[in-house]
Amino acid sequence: MARLDVTNHDRDAAGLTYVYPVVSRRAGGVSVGINLNPNNACNWRCVYCQVPDLVRGAAPVIDESMLESELRGFLAQVQDEGWMERNVEQPYRRLVDVAFSGNGEPTTSSQLSSIVTRVLGVLEDKGLSGLNKVLISNGSLMHREGVLEAVRHLGRAGGEVWFKLDSATAAGRKAINDSASSPEAARENLRRCAKACRTRIQTCAVAIDDAPPSEDELRAYLELLSQELAAGTPIAGVLLYGMARPSLQPGAQRLQRLPEAWLQGFGARIRELGLDVLVRS
Repeated sequence: MARLDVTNHDRDAAGLTYVYPVVSRRAGGVSVGINLNPNNACNWRCVYCQVPDLVRGAAPVIDESMLESELRGFLAQVQDEGWMERNVEQPYRRLVDVAFSGNGEPTTSSQLSSIVTRVLGVLEDKGLSGLNKVLISNGSLMHREGVLEAVRHLGRAGGEVWFKLDSATAAGRKAINDSASSPEAARENLRRCAKACRTRIQTCAVAIDDAPPSEDELRAYLELLSQELAAGTPIAGVLLYGMARPSLQPGAQRLQRLPEAWLQGFGARIRELGLDVLVRS
């Protein structure tokens, strides 16, 4: 297996179908990913996405027995004390979480609730029930009862959801996420999600044609968060990050990384709302 660092998010790194390791800048260590979209299908197409040959669609039928077997086997490797030294760069040599993520939107899987149950069972068997459990989601399907059932189960197990919010305007959501989902729908789904499980906002900020997000975009984003906090929506914090790896989507040449100073400056404005903010450039 190739040595892992923050620039290598190869879903095939471990040679498995559903389970893969990555070094997560946001989590600060090794994250064991559960890829429910090995068909590279997603209901959004974010401009900064690094998934190759991305297509519109949903997760395929998942072989749950294979997924469980892969997870048990890979966790046994990771728990070997020499594995981190051989495969992971400093300072990321620690297992930080198991993340339902991958090559598309995991909540498009009709098996999500069953898979969450299986994964939690494996972690308990391995003595890792205290490990953080994360569902990384664009939040667009939180109105579905099957998705909320899985999210509630995750919440009862002490897990959390990272809920994507890159823009709070209809135009921005279309431009960045290629999504017709409105800011109002995002608000409703955020409320549902945060009620069911500890929820943090995840926001990726990029420059397009050398221009950072406009002040109108930033104000709309801050206003949405401010209003949700005033309404009592329990937002646990914000993960604000830049584009670490090149996009593999059409128009990628128009994207640029934002300077660290820009991200830190916007992070400071979010903190003024009373939220914890983790910035990763």
